[in-house]
Amino acid sequence: MATATHSSTSKSSSRKSASGKSTARKTASARQKDAIQLLKADHREVEKLFGQFEKASGEARKRQLADRICMELTIHTQIEEEIFYPASREFLKDDEIVNEAIVEHQAAKDLIEQIRGMDASDEMFDAKVTVLQEQIEHHVEEEEKEYFPQCQKSDMDLKALGEQLMQRKKQLQAQMKGDGMEMH
Repeated sequence: MATATHSSTSKSSSRKSASGKSTARKTASARQKDAIQLLKADHREVEKLFGQFEKASGEARKRQLADRICMELTIHTQIEEEIFYPASREFLKDDEIVNEAIVEHQAAKDLIEQIRGMDASDEMFDAKVTVLQEQIEHHVEEEEKEYFPQCQKSDMDLKALGEQLMQRKKQLQAQMKGDGMEMH
């Protein structure tokens, strides 16, 4: 028991010493998130948008929020599928966790397509956004509690992968902006 306490204490103190970097280095590293930090930040953003949707009144506001949720999720699923999932397959011994994430993405993409094709006045609009939220909450929980920890324990270069994800995300955002999708 004392060994476990000592081990966690030394981990804690090594984290503290790592956080004692110079201000310039902290600023640079804050801009350069690793892959897991970037993906979790996306998760938090979508959670915030779903929360706003739940509280929203008026079809115009709900449509605006649903469009933003759909856009954020479209970009997020694409960067995961193009970059993160293939990279993680090379390092994880668990293909099933990657396969399940891809299937969950497809279910979300199907709902996103339906939501995009609906009017906010449609009686099923709110229900479809709610079901999308439930699917995403389930997916996020599995990624953050099972998938991401496996990746963090592997030899994946999460910093380099984070840079690739960010570059691709910026490309997709610019592309969607050019296609007339609003970025808020």
